[in-house]
Amino acid sequence: MLRKMLMMFLVFILFMTSQVGAAKRGIVEPEVVYTYEEMMKDLSLLSVKNKDLIEVISIGKSTFGKEIPALHLGKGKKQVLFVGSHHGREWLTTSLIMKMIETYADAYNKEANVGHYNPKILDEVSIWFVPMLNPDGVEIQQKGLDSVPLGHQQLLMEMNENDLNFKRWKANGIGIDLNRQYPAGWKAINGDTPYASFHYYKGTAPLEAVEVKALTRFILKENPLISVAYHSSGRVIYWSYKNDKRVVKRDRAIAKKLTNLTRYKLAKPPKTAVGGGLTDWFITYYKRPAFTIEIGYDVNETSLPLKVFPEEWKRNKAVGLLIADQANKLKNIELN
Repeated sequence: MLRKMLMMFLVFILFMTSQVGAAKRGIVEPEVVYTYEEMMKDLSLLSVKNKDLIEVISIGKSTFGKEIPALHLGKGKKQVLFVGSHHGREWLTTSLIMKMIETYADAYNKEANVGHYNPKILDEVSIWFVPMLNPDGVEIQQKGLDSVPLGHQQLLMEMNENDLNFKRWKANGIGIDLNRQYPAGWKAINGDTPYASFHYYKGTAPLEAVEVKALTRFILKENPLISVAYHSSGRVIYWSYKNDKRVVKRDRAIAKKLTNLTRYKLAKPPKTAVGGGLTDWFITYYKRPAFTIEIGYDVNETSLPLKVFPEEWKRNKAVGLLIADQANKLKNIELN
């Protein structure tokens, strides 16, 4: 009898320990290969847990019909935007964004700061997150040939130079580089890759890719004050693309705050760089601040290793609230 009671007690202790561990881990588990399915499940759980703070919508569908979700966090009328996984192999940016969402929601509910930033800024400025703009590309990079319809597999092989290893895959499902699809400097992008490929193909026209078309339509509707695109790799922040002279000082000042927080290098694109990126278009169209943040140390044509996540999270965990705080301080944003 005593042995039975002891066994029951040990089972109870193990159960409670596992529950405490699960609660401590939270919903999002970023230190695993983070898939589209995992993201969709976590978005649903986060919205149920934070009904008064979070709303999840679809901004459109990918080439192969996957919903592209956007999550609205906060109660403020002003808005900023964060976008992850333009490129298939850069899915750790999705992990980072999802961890950011959960952390900010928990901090808001507990009235606890994130770094030096008070999450109550979300009462003034809401954050829109598009965690994975390119779900087809992410699936191709993670799962390879079997992730696409059978009738598309031969073409996929050709776009990947007949290599069965898809770890370098950047493009969307039909070989278009989504960050070379925006209507700012698109014509100046060279033709080094003049056909559909695992990387660098700009398409036949800007906004050709359905994913980019969906995002630009969403941006024009929601009118965010600041835009941030997460990429990998290099630990560098780009902030400048033909910025209006009237706002260069303003935009550089925010960029410096970002580099002070993340300890990433602040950089301008080289003179030989061309446009076509999300932040290039946002800066020139709105004359508002936009930043491309490259997480992780340099890796060569592959995804970042999972082991870098704790360090990149440490550097970036307060970035969303910093951007919201800066958006709340912006003046003279409607420039002609």
